[in-house]
Amino acid sequence: MEKIRLQKYFTECKIMSRRAAEAEIDAGKVTVNGIVAKLGDKVDPANDVVHYKGKLLEYPAGEHIYIMLHKPRGYLTSMSDDHGRKCVSELVSDLGSRVYPIGRLDLNSEGLLLLTDDGDLANTLTHPRHHINKIYNVSFRGDITSEKLEILRAPMKIDGYTTSGADVEVVEKHDGGGKLKMTIHEGRNRQIRKMCEQVELSVSRLCRVQIGEIRLGGLSLGKWKHLDRSQVKYLKSIKNNTK
Repeated sequence: MEKIRLQKYFTECKIMSRRAAEAEIDAGKVTVNGIVAKLGDKVDPANDVVHYKGKLLEYPAGEHIYIMLHKPRGYLTSMSDDHGRKCVSELVSDLGSRVYPIGRLDLNSEGLLLLTDDGDLANTLTHPRHHINKIYNVSFRGDITSEKLEILRAPMKIDGYTTSGADVEVVEKHDGGGKLKMTIHEGRNRQIRKMCEQVELSVSRLCRVQIGEIRLGGLSLGKWKHLDRSQVKYLKSIKNNTK
């Protein structure tokens, strides 16, 4: 990849305008490979490491846009709604480009949601033949027993479809409820909630923290960021392995 001016790197990372970036560079707030940058410096987006105020700037990978969003509860996984309900499109309106969700999270769930303008990749990854592991933190009300855990971990029929089973770990247990870490492999509509219903557990909070190798990490609620090159490469490897 050709070297580009540092202020252009900022705009392509969608951090700020070139003029604003120039002021921050001139103020000594930017480093490249650990060295304080100067106006006029150029960087190789594929190899150089850029920090702004100590925070790593991730250069967007490829010609398409790939982002992760920490979806809050109360937002539809949709770009618009005829009934005027809040949609995730409102949370990424500052992106400046139109993107679409890869998969979904229901209205009352929160956590990691991937979005892209790469329709081919999105269609491939949401095809039923792909069983990509998805990890959730599940807060519940009710009594969790060894028998109920055995049922949750086994294949289960939901809406006429038999799941492949789940990995379930008790994270916390207290009177009246607790928290589970659940890994599922399909991601059917409201799958975890329906699984819990079958063992008389009521889900009070559901947060997806990981999709395959991509983790939500410390991304703040309601915020988004570009996937880095390794994450995009990982998603494309899933697609390529199915051809």
